[in-house]
Amino acid sequence: MDKEAKIYIAGHRGMVGSAIYRKLKAAGFSNFITRELSELDLRSQQDVASFFEKEKPDYVFLAAAKVGGIVANNTYRAEFLYDNLMIQNNIIHYSYLNQVKKLLFLGSSCIYPKLATQPLQEDYLLTGLLEPTNEPYAIAKIAGIKMCDAYRDQYGCDFISVMPTNLYGPNDNYDLKNSHVLPALIRKFHEAKVEGKKSVEIWGTGSPMREFMHVNDLASACYFLMQNYSKPGFVNIGTGKDVSIKELALLIKKIVGFEGDLTFDSSKPDGTPRKLLDVSKLNSLGFRYSIELEDGIRSVYEAYKRR
Repeated sequence: MDKEAKIYIAGHRGMVGSAIYRKLKAAGFSNFITRELSELDLRSQQDVASFFEKEKPDYVFLAAAKVGGIVANNTYRAEFLYDNLMIQNNIIHYSYLNQVKKLLFLGSSCIYPKLATQPLQEDYLLTGLLEPTNEPYAIAKIAGIKMCDAYRDQYGCDFISVMPTNLYGPNDNYDLKNSHVLPALIRKFHEAKVEGKKSVEIWGTGSPMREFMHVNDLASACYFLMQNYSKPGFVNIGTGKDVSIKELALLIKKIVGFEGDLTFDSSKPDGTPRKLLDVSKLNSLGFRYSIELEDGIRSVYEAYKRR
């Protein structure tokens, strides 16, 4: 990627897309193409076709997606499947038709079978049943991986896929109805502290194990792979370390300074028992994460308080 290349970041306002934008800008890139949601409906084939024909980007980072936590995934099942399929199908296909030099598709670790052996290796894809609560989203992301590989096989496109672990960082979603667990806990503990509450309720049993990566590390990994990886198949991006939801809650409780108790609502779904990515492939290519979980949460919480 030369510094004058024309770069399109789909989803540049989201947590992932904005992190990629910051990383590339810091690396000296400046020729960005961006569109607001109100300007370009990525679900519309006609709109995306016109956009690519006009702009002709050299490189594409496909970070646009309809995302949410367990409740949102399970409630809006049709939307999660339709919207994500349409977004990625349009961008991948018109990247091919307009001779994009390279495309990076961002998936999700929910593509793996619910009860797959841990840690999750790339070749575990499609070896078992998916977690039911986010199956539509997972199916869309699996289709995106396979589409990138199919366009590589049939047309010789340099389209690659990456599978990030659970992410957090700037521009995260703190809406308790559809946010992921880490930002939801930050908000819950902060509000409980401000309001002087005696306890905070955690959904589920607290036993599921989860891996968390700062989005700035993900952006660095994506930039690294765009320069150093051009093969079929996808690459896991994560830290290779996980914690239980209870451990995460206790860590956030400490960082926020909440002095009350934790209660667990076991009537709420836990989701997959454990999700830890095997990142040996990524490490073997020469990339490792740099932001430890406690340091990352502290920086995120400081920014949250300034909101």
